[in-house]
Amino acid sequence: MARAERAVAITRVLRPHEDAIGQAMYAQYTTGVGFDLVERDDGFIAPGSPSSSAYVDPHRAWPECERHAIKHARGRVLDIGVGAGRHAIYLQERGHDVLGTDVSPLALKVARERGLRKTRAMPITKISRALGVFDTILMLGNNFGLMTDVTRCRWLLHRFKSMMPRDGRIIASTTDVYATDDKAHLVYHRMNRKRGRMSGQIRMRIRYRQYCTPWFDYLMVSLKEMEQLIEGTGWRIAYHYEGPGAFYAVVLEREPVRPGD
Repeated sequence: MARAERAVAITRVLRPHEDAIGQAMYAQYTTGVGFDLVERDDGFIAPGSPSSSAYVDPHRAWPECERHAIKHARGRVLDIGVGAGRHAIYLQERGHDVLGTDVSPLALKVARERGLRKTRAMPITKISRALGVFDTILMLGNNFGLMTDVTRCRWLLHRFKSMMPRDGRIIASTTDVYATDDKAHLVYHRMNRKRGRMSGQIRMRIRYRQYCTPWFDYLMVSLKEMEQLIEGTGWRIAYHYEGPGAFYAVVLEREPVRPGD
């Protein structure tokens, strides 16, 4: 295998001209229409969300797997990549103390205007115990992708352990990139493997009108790959839920303590 290219992550809050995702969310929230576009580093361009309302959809319109997975949330919740707040607000309304973080200041503005009480503008790489202790970490809306690559994924999972009690849970969703026969995607997977990357390690940026984020890596994995990624980190897949299509959600829990540990 070729030597892996170093992963690229967004490690700071987006500047106004970069906040394409926030602009799209704000447009959708205020006008009802706000499509963002995802541009991949091979030139492939596609809509960033399945519908213009996806960022603010109510619980009944969420993907089936996320409706099931969020039932496992408990206690104090950290929603990483909170966006317009659809998951966080749902849990807040059910009595949870929820903090939403995002690199998009405008997305956080939308979340607050929609009722989310606690937000912080910060990237995933800056999340630490300084924020407090959380019983549940949410990475829904495909946000397992924020792990970016194998190394950062394992580092973050260890960091999350330091922020959570023994019975803490991570609830995340992602897409199995192998569930496709689209030639453009299959060629991209092969190109990634030649570069020493995982097939679903997507280098992309988000566009909306004249706004454009920096390039960053976003990781999408099969269930088997996720099991391999988390092996040895102290986490295990306790539950997983399928659908629609290649989209799925997982609930990660800590591995049982072995005698002598």
